Amino acid sequence: MHSVVPDMSTGVVLHRSKTASNAVDDFVAQAREAFALGVRQVWIAQQFDHDAISLAGLMGAAVPGLGVGTFVVPVNPRHPLVIASAAQTAQAASHGNFSLGLGLGAHRVEEAAFGIAAPNTVQRLREHLQVLRSINETGSVDFHGSEFTAAPEWPVALPGGTPIPVYVAAMGPKALHVTGELADGTLPYLAGPRTISEFIAPTIGQAAAEAGRPSPRIIAAVPVVVTDDPDAGRAAAAETLAFYATIPSYQKVIAREGVDSVADLAAVGSATAAAEQLLRYRDAGATDLVLSPLMGTDDDPRRLWEVAAALTDGS
Repeated sequence: MHSVVPDMSTGVVLHRSKTASNAVDDFVAQAREAFALGVRQVWIAQQFDHDAISLAGLMGAAVPGLGVGTFVVPVNPRHPLVIASAAQTAQAASHGNFSLGLGLGAHRVEEAAFGIAAPNTVQRLREHLQVLRSINETGSVDFHGSEFTAAPEWPVALPGGTPIPVYVAAMGPKALHVTGELADGTLPYLAGPRTISEFIAPTIGQAAAEAGRPSPRIIAAVPVVVTDDPDAGRAAAAETLAFYATIPSYQKVIAREGVDSVADLAAVGSATAAAEQLLRYRDAGATDLVLSPLMGTDDDPRRLWEVAAALTDGS
């Protein structure tokens, strides 16, 4: 999308504190503390009880200089114009420090929550990105596709709201091809070093080259447990990550890595041991890292933030 892509290096995913009485205040407070410890990029996952784009914009406004992003906002059931307006608002609020991470979604979850079935996943992604790219690059859009129409008579560009780096949690060949062609990079979760080196990097790189676009970012999101008890940490990782092993897209990427368990894709251990495991991703071709704490495995996120800050300082 020809965006000004920030140098993120190493970021962290923030989760709401268990004791928070106000979720927004809690996220902002965490963002401030993480930034003070040396973290320069934070990411927020979309949930049913909070909006990730809104939270990212609020944190970016509250902590000047902090990179903020979504990890990730599913494209369903949202119309790309809705995503574009929210993302531009967050970009203006953060004064250019916002990154939009999109996901293809999970059919089972969407059918249960929204009562919808969107079978043309990759085509919907393509059209989302086409609409976003038009607004991002030209400040206007007149799009008529098989999945979406985006041709309003009213303004669609917000002053201060562009450019916006756009990343997609793409892991399959078709999604990676569309992402390389139309987005700024990929943001895969649970894609290990082997998968990045042998499949993701060459696939998305070739698609970007064929489209005449710059080399895409590969932002590897990795579950991390910083602990003095690695065995307990791995057991907790296995329990927490079991859900992903039931989703077909993740099943494929887990199989591609050749591991025995999804828990083997988590970086578990002391700060030094976790950092050593994470550096394998950079050696495999990841341009950036996102450290994702596993809910319920560590009540103190500062240990993970310190690992992220150390990796940033040493990058």
